[in-house]
Amino acid sequence: MRSSQIPAQDPAEADIRVRFHSLVKSPLRASLLRLLHEHPDQTFALNTLKQRVGHMQRDVENCMLELETFGLAQRRSSTPPQYAANSPSVPIAQKLLNDFLVQRGHPSQEDQSPAVQRFRELIGNDEKMLVVFEWIRMAAKSDIAVLVLGPTGTGKEVVARMIHELSQRGPDRFQAVNCAALPDSLFESEMFGYEKGAFTGANDRKPGRIELANNGTLFLDEIGDLSPTAQAKLLRVLEDRQVERLGSRHSIAVDFRLISATNQPLDQFIQDRRFREDLYYRVNAFSIRLPSLRERASDIPLLARRLLARYCESNGLDSDEKTLADDAIARLGEYHWPGNIRELESTVARAAVSTPGHVITANYIHFLHPIESATAAPSPQLVSLREAERLHVQRVLDAMGWNKKQAARTLGISRGTLYRKILDYELKPGGPTTATERGDR
Repeated sequence: MRSSQIPAQDPAEADIRVRFHSLVKSPLRASLLRLLHEHPDQTFALNTLKQRVGHMQRDVENCMLELETFGLAQRRSSTPPQYAANSPSVPIAQKLLNDFLVQRGHPSQEDQSPAVQRFRELIGNDEKMLVVFEWIRMAAKSDIAVLVLGPTGTGKEVVARMIHELSQRGPDRFQAVNCAALPDSLFESEMFGYEKGAFTGANDRKPGRIELANNGTLFLDEIGDLSPTAQAKLLRVLEDRQVERLGSRHSIAVDFRLISATNQPLDQFIQDRRFREDLYYRVNAFSIRLPSLRERASDIPLLARRLLARYCESNGLDSDEKTLADDAIARLGEYHWPGNIRELESTVARAAVSTPGHVITANYIHFLHPIESATAAPSPQLVSLREAERLHVQRVLDAMGWNKKQAARTLGISRGTLYRKILDYELKPGGPTTATERGDR
């Protein structure tokens, strides 16, 4: 009986196979390799690569060095460096590359996520947003409660949707609730649902938002605007993981992931007894802070051009149908952007609509607030939030002749809160009403 002859594998080829499979095992290296070889005639700057894959510059640089060492990429001698696809000279390496590119496999969760694609548009040259991206990836790996912090218009709901879509709960529902638009009278019916006949007008059974978020994610936007009563009811649900519809005596078990967002100082609200401390710890197990547009002002030109291209495409135009002139870019950079990305997007769209020609000049850039506020010299009297509140309470008390009832009504707080502030800030009639008088610097 003749034994079957198995050809011995060339040790050099075996080593190349092991090294190649080790390279493409990394999702980041695999993504970069596909990106380069899907556009073999293009070169990519490092900033472009890190924006496309959503990773920090150092990680992208290290991966590109490994691909370059293997012969799958090349770095052009330019400043800054440009990267391009490269065909390896060794036949077995070329075959492995061809097989890898043909067998595309399944798209990653990030490639399938609409929120991720939207967020990638917000990434510029400043790496602050890439740091946020890493926090999002980290948060998506577990069911931990997340609190998204940041000014209005920075993309807090986009972040919440990303966490949901990248998590194991991605296939299930994402329920978004705007707490600022939810009055106390509607909180229970909207959040917990109701049975038929529970109240006048309840003609059918309706599940609440919490019940609809079962197995998925509940997103509470502007959670700082919840009333104390609503906070207590929400805390009970978070502790018991059960809801009871209005008009029902039966509890319904719910399993959901909680993501909250606010642009308000909840820690200060806790001191003022406007937000429950026990609820704060429930919603803030993991926090993600989004930077304002002013904190990454160098990204404004890039973001403005992207938003303009997206506007053109959404209106049936070529992406380069409208362009921003240099003076328009300069004018955008002078503004302080209180509305952040959302305001930048509306400003660019407004300019595109009003511009009759191809080029948008500075004359067509109009803002919602005076631009002088962005260029004015910083006041030497800038003080902390605590000191600003102390000064304001002092002024109101003096204006009301220290009538605490009227002062509390003017400040929009209870008399008990006012008494605590008087003791805390050591206020007295005729006390200092400016930082200079107080001796602060």
